Amino acid sequence: MVEFPVSGVETYWWLPMAAAFCIACLSSIGGLSGAFLILPLQISVFGFVGPAVTSTTLTYNIFSIPSGVWRYYKENRMVWPLAFATLAGTLPGVFLGAIIRVKWLPDPTSFKPFAGLVLLYIAVRLARDALGRKQAKKPAVSALEQFNVIPREFSLKQIKFGFDSSDYTASTKSIFYISFVVGIVGGAYGIGGGALIAPILVTVFGLPIYTVAGATLFGTFVTSIAGAGFYTLLASYGDGQTANIAPDWLLGGLFGIGGAAGMYVGARLQRYMPARLIKIVLTVLLLFVTVRYLATLFGW
Repeated sequence: MVEFPVSGVETYWWLPMAAAFCIACLSSIGGLSGAFLILPLQISVFGFVGPAVTSTTLTYNIFSIPSGVWRYYKENRMVWPLAFATLAGTLPGVFLGAIIRVKWLPDPTSFKPFAGLVLLYIAVRLARDALGRKQAKKPAVSALEQFNVIPREFSLKQIKFGFDSSDYTASTKSIFYISFVVGIVGGAYGIGGGALIAPILVTVFGLPIYTVAGATLFGTFVTSIAGAGFYTLLASYGDGQTANIAPDWLLGGLFGIGGAAGMYVGARLQRYMPARLIKIVLTVLLLFVTVRYLATLFGW
């Protein structure tokens, strides 16, 4: 057994890595880092509560995400304009979210219902999209052409790219505004913001899940660096209320090592999985956490 002095968690050294590997492998196929499951795992299983659990979850993202982004980049499934548009919105939002978490959501009793309602909304949208009518069949193409992203246009007005014999267009400004709101929620929840935007890009903007995964992971990575750094600065130079919000880098690092391996495997497997199956897997994961969090409203 190993005791982590910052968080006070006592567990086997390999357990955080093993748990993070399984979570990241499942979640990364849809562009989510798995932080939305790492956070409740720390609270419910490892007994790590308080604002520092949020910043520690951000450190998990920092260590785990690069391997997944690299895999999507190597397979030419990174839509960089989409990544930059979401990042421009989530980055300022995550700072505001961090302040909200420290000032108004320090108590897990009030924090869990807040997170549960956010995740419930996302799960419902994903379920509706996954169980909706089937899309029309497209002309047959080779595996290389099917998963090859072709940039078309990137401006302040719109983002346009080709994928799987179709062109997809999304409003740059709309993505920015939604990403800003998501960044606030993500900063407070401890998932960097980018992870929450993935289901929205799929269900609201109608973009293929194969193309949003790498972009949203990249946004989550950058905003997590900013968020973890902000929490560290608040802990170092803030008042007494912010003294206990610095991340447990050792615990977060172990989660991140396991997550990095799982992220790479998940990104590698994604191209072999039907989009509907990916959405169903993400919906089930989100509903699992949602039920646990909203149960606190009824004292369960």
